Amino acid sequence: MEVKAEAVAMEPNNDVLLSEHRLKQETIEKEEIQVKCNDTITEQENYKIELMRAVIEKQDPSSKEVDEYALRRFLRARDLDVEKASTMFLKYLKWRQSFVPKGSISACEIPNEIAQNKMFMQGVDKQGRPIAVVFGGRHIQNKIGGVEEFKRFIVFALDKLCARTSPGREKFVIIGDLQGFGYSSSDVRAYLAALSIVQDCYPERLGKVLLVNVPYLFCTLWKMLCPFIDNNTKKKIVFVENKRLRATLLQDINESQLPEAYGGKMPLVPIQDA
Repeated sequence: MEVKAEAVAMEPNNDVLLSEHRLKQETIEKEEIQVKCNDTITEQENYKIELMRAVIEKQDPSSKEVDEYALRRFLRARDLDVEKASTMFLKYLKWRQSFVPKGSISACEIPNEIAQNKMFMQGVDKQGRPIAVVFGGRHIQNKIGGVEEFKRFIVFALDKLCARTSPGREKFVIIGDLQGFGYSSSDVRAYLAALSIVQDCYPERLGKVLLVNVPYLFCTLWKMLCPFIDNNTKKKIVFVENKRLRATLLQDINESQLPEAYGGKMPLVPIQDA
């Protein structure tokens, strides 16, 4: 009896094996993220950054505090053209100083947008990019705060996402869930304002947009918005087939980081609480 008891005690417990497997898998995933996301600045980019810094610091001394990765994003957005990137960046600085004079947007400045409970943030994709989930069907035109409050909400959300990035890993991913999207959600003016902010003030921040549960009605809105989306941004937008929704998301996001709403294990966290 004692021998048998000893033999049983030495057998590995299934729960322990499962725990060890998960730990090993998480370690592998972290290593993969480190390998894929090390986007270092090249010699050519560094040279262009120095040229750009000389131009912008002459016109706006406050730009001395801006790091090289921020300047590189604007350079990449303008195909490393120093003059065009400098013009874009100086315009951004002027906008930021005017639109966000305190340096950040607080939740108390966007109460009507937060009340719609439409944006969440949690987890990272396989490249270490933070993920935001936006429920487009929950958006309705803000008749109290108007487009200005919506724009503040967009900046609030983008700053939250950017705060979770790091030098060399500066992009984020958005899952745009359009289930329940109807006429009340077709707020063209607000969407155009959001596009302008993302493209002009947060260049090279958007890694990918995965549009899921897309209704036919959205196709009409898409045709209206498409002319205002630059080609680089269009390449990052993916329309996901309903029958391949989970499989498509798992190509970019590990199950441990995938939102529970799509069969993953990560709970959704409201953007204001993230």
